[in-house]
Amino acid sequence: MDVLSLTRMPSFLKPEIPNCTSQCKRSLGHSSHVRVSTRFHRQLALTHKVLDEIPLSDTFAWNNLIHTHLSNRDPGGALSIYHHMMMRGACPDRRTLPRVLTASRICGDLFLGKQLHGQAIKLGFFDEHYVITALIEIYGRLDGIEAGKWLFDKSPRRNSVAWTMILKLYLMENKPDLAINVFYQMVELNARIDSVVLITAAGACGLLKSVEHGRRVHDVARKFRLESDILVSNSLLKMQIDCQRMEDARGFFNQMTTKDVISWTEIICGYVKKGEFNEALKLFRKMNMDGIKPDSLSVSSVLPACARTVAHKNGKEIHGYSLRNGMDNNLIVQNATTDMYAKSGLVDYALKVFERMKKRDVISWTVMILGFSLHGKGELGVELFCRMEKDQRVEADQFTYAAVLHCCTAACMVEEGKFYFNCIKEPNITHYALMVSLLARACLFDEARAFMEEHHIERHAEVLRALLDGCWMHHRRNIGKQVFEQLCDLEPLDAENYVLLSNWYSDNGKWDLVDKLRETIMSMGSKPKKAYSWIEFQNKVHVFGTGDISHPRSERIYTELQCLMKKVNAEAQRPASGFSFHGGDAERECIQIGHSEMLALSFGLICTQPGATIRITKNLRMCRGCHDSTKLVSKIVEREIIIKDPNCFHHFKDGFCSCRDFW
Repeated sequence: MDVLSLTRMPSFLKPEIPNCTSQCKRSLGHSSHVRVSTRFHRQLALTHKVLDEIPLSDTFAWNNLIHTHLSNRDPGGALSIYHHMMMRGACPDRRTLPRVLTASRICGDLFLGKQLHGQAIKLGFFDEHYVITALIEIYGRLDGIEAGKWLFDKSPRRNSVAWTMILKLYLMENKPDLAINVFYQMVELNARIDSVVLITAAGACGLLKSVEHGRRVHDVARKFRLESDILVSNSLLKMQIDCQRMEDARGFFNQMTTKDVISWTEIICGYVKKGEFNEALKLFRKMNMDGIKPDSLSVSSVLPACARTVAHKNGKEIHGYSLRNGMDNNLIVQNATTDMYAKSGLVDYALKVFERMKKRDVISWTVMILGFSLHGKGELGVELFCRMEKDQRVEADQFTYAAVLHCCTAACMVEEGKFYFNCIKEPNITHYALMVSLLARACLFDEARAFMEEHHIERHAEVLRALLDGCWMHHRRNIGKQVFEQLCDLEPLDAENYVLLSNWYSDNGKWDLVDKLRETIMSMGSKPKKAYSWIEFQNKVHVFGTGDISHPRSERIYTELQCLMKKVNAEAQRPASGFSFHGGDAERECIQIGHSEMLALSFGLICTQPGATIRITKNLRMCRGCHDSTKLVSKIVEREIIIKDPNCFHHFKDGFCSCRDFW
């Protein structure tokens, strides 16, 4: 191996400097990371004029110049300074080499790193902690973790920084199990355990979702009295959340002597991920009451808890908070706010936030496109996707293509859907299911079947359910029965499939088969989902089940609903029947007047002011009868009625629905 001279730079390094800078620009991007302004270049030229005036013995000045270039994300410039330093005969010290090694690593120049390794040996700096760590990192990142580990094992001195570097390298290669093993070696060898080591080990436990490893790491933190360190405690909290131990995480959070904004954000985010949105909102309010000011990450973490029809008021309040505190220009907050409004039924608000963005990334476009599809505005979503394609800074990913396919499905735009599907380089099962749904909704069942056979996706439950949607919409009972049977064969232990088949039999009056399926479902020890609908009034959520008479105002609710149904029947003939798609026996067999969404609607009409929009959420799909009745009710009472089911938002107004009867 050639070794760098102490008095001059060898010729092999000179051509590497410009190439290194070019390589950095390619890897990090001209526009964001390695852009050097004209002003900085002028300063650099001025700096080079005075390089010859720096005393050879003033290593601090040379190191400071190298550090400045690294801080300005100009590793090529740092290497240029080092080259000039060596040409003048200045001698590097133990602080010089780690910085030059960092510049080499950023440039991806392993060959230069090996040369610097040789120089470290010749200068006698190989046993310096920072030099060892920098060498481990450059070998580990550019030559693989095994090379870094080999160097670590051969190192004469190992401190906690070097140990931590090995842990991080294993995590970077997605090998958390090996990282944990290294941590246990540290403990066995009585190596110094500091907060950074514990944070890294806790992260490995979180990736493994291992409660056992997590407890052992926690015990080590107690042993070394580092549990109260705010950084360590936050990492232990996140580890418990990642291991899906929310009760343990909440208990630990309550016992923490010191909590910062990160602590609160982690526990809030944990409850949001678990679906306990009300608890997340309570904690967000308590965080404010305790004097901890939420940051942009806190706000973006709690906004998904407001992405529900009953929580749109909370979402508006948090949006107002972000505006008052100067977070409205934060891209993450803007994306979360757009998503919140779209999913809480306020798509027009979502569009306003989107249009005011000064900068948009692919997430911004995807959220808004998907928002249009949820509200039956597929054409607008496709138009927005066309706008996005004109922005050369943004490239559509698989989620964006899924969103635009949702829009094509919602608007029944078959040709556009085919075009966008063919643009996807590696379609996944979601893209295939969306194409099947689009073809089935357009009543192109032969084409849908051929598509499934061509791509060998006939045995995917998601695809079969997509085909079933079209069968239900177009009353294709024969095809629907076949799909139901295929689903039951594919997922024999899923009770919901038998419920769907039972619905089909009852719709066709085959009660003997309905009874047999009920026995099958009961023998499986499963209970299908029961239908519920809920509506918010005066900051309280009112929940209704099928045929519910438990509400204090039930008598008035049913009286109002009976009057409405008389007017509905006078307006039109009885709605056509179809697959009911309701989970519980009570929902399927009860008269329509007792369906949960109709009870919630009646409650909303008697409690709210005339003309006010009524917002309802249902956990199961609306049946055709309730859907057709609600269209007529919106015309009779002259109100907008918004009902969200698992598939989409239904905006009922003047006798029409935004879904155009495709849901």
